[in-house]
Amino acid sequence: MFESLSSKFASAFSSLRSKGRIKESDLDDIFGEIRSALLDSDVSLEVTNNFISTIDDKARAVLGELNKSTNPSQAIFDIVHQELIEILGGSARRIRLAKKPPTVILLTGLQGAGKTSLAGKLAKYLKDQGNTPLLVASDLQRPNAVTQLQVVGESVKVPVFAPEAGNGVGDPVAVAKAGVKFAEDKFHNIVIVDTAGRLGVDAELMQQAAKIRDAISPDEILFVVDAMIGQDAVRTAQAFQEGVGFDAVVLTKLDGDARGGAALSISQVTGRPIMFAATGEKVTDFDLFYPERMASRILGMGDIATLAETAKNAFDSETASKLESKFASGEDFTLDDFLSQLEAMKKMGSMSKLLGMLPGANSGAMKKQLEQFDDSELIRTQAIVQSMTPAERGEPKLLNGSRRARIAKGSGRAVSEVNALMDRFAAAQKMMRQMRSGKGMPNIPGMPSLPGMSGMPNAAAPAKIAPPKKKSKSGNPAKRAAEEAL
Repeated sequence: MFESLSSKFASAFSSLRSKGRIKESDLDDIFGEIRSALLDSDVSLEVTNNFISTIDDKARAVLGELNKSTNPSQAIFDIVHQELIEILGGSARRIRLAKKPPTVILLTGLQGAGKTSLAGKLAKYLKDQGNTPLLVASDLQRPNAVTQLQVVGESVKVPVFAPEAGNGVGDPVAVAKAGVKFAEDKFHNIVIVDTAGRLGVDAELMQQAAKIRDAISPDEILFVVDAMIGQDAVRTAQAFQEGVGFDAVVLTKLDGDARGGAALSISQVTGRPIMFAATGEKVTDFDLFYPERMASRILGMGDIATLAETAKNAFDSETASKLESKFASGEDFTLDDFLSQLEAMKKMGSMSKLLGMLPGANSGAMKKQLEQFDDSELIRTQAIVQSMTPAERGEPKLLNGSRRARIAKGSGRAVSEVNALMDRFAAAQKMMRQMRSGKGMPNIPGMPSLPGMSGMPNAAAPAKIAPPKKKSKSGNPAKRAAEEAL
């Protein structure tokens, strides 16, 4: 979402880093570039002017001391980074749980912002943390809104309270009150109430939302807003704040090709924090909004913390412990281990999106490489491994020519793809052995990489991996694989 803004920040700081000493005119230039970048990204004029004024005052106040340091440009960078965190909300904000359950969460916002889908994502997020959420269908106006929520609830295995069919029939206030009572009776500790929206802000919308609010006394009112609507997001948020009030903001469609103005403006203008962000269509594309992590991504520093958390959640403790024990005991890395890693990687979601969290991901070279990443390669690789027998996965040296032909046919792939995978796997085994022996990371030309990363500079086509030099090479595929693994 912030690719354009990030690249403009990178360009501005690139020119600053080339200077040994920083003059006031240099500050004028870089802050002018940053101001233009923010306005181009649809950040409100008020927020932009306040941001530039703050970083300009802070930088000029310490300019003399900065020029005595060895890296004054880094100090300017740190000032900008810290102020970005502040306009994004300062720190992550979590849901306040009621002292006496259930905790009632009311979702408000315009039609089309993605409230119903967001309700399901939020329910799954809370369920995964050990809660017992209940979804309440109080949007009785939009056609099929109740049915959609029921489908969403079923997909995340969260019950839905829907006594009315909707489609213009029923009292949303009565449904919301009955939903909270149902949650109390059935011992659900969290209630998420989905409400109707409109295509635009109007008195009827505000009146209905206010009536539901007064009837159920929610512990949290979350304003759901489409991040792609730019300045309109801020104006709509202000209208809801005055008409209904809300405690925090949830941004949807952060994966879209929006310019980012909503995320950088809404918290400052309303004085309410951004609590959650939805970054895709899948129910798992949803998490807490961390201002410091988002600021780091905008400035091209990546988001290693989120990447590490995603990887940790994907690998269950039992599998991780098993691999660690095998590594410590000297056992070889097998294709069964490789398969378990592929399955964990699939749980992590889009690999190109995850790799986009690496520092420098928005730079020209790395961005081009990420665009070449093929997520479907994970599925194709998994199909090849699953077409092997347990004995073949445990002892890859058994894979002679006829077995490889059978595997290729069973997985719907070419024999050359099976051979390429086995070459990658043999190199991975060798790497594991060298790391275990304390020799560190081996310098193997065409280092094996994640499936689908054939476009990376150090991940040449697997078939081109240079094997260890030998006086002769066996024509038998099984023998040759054994020789190359030594």
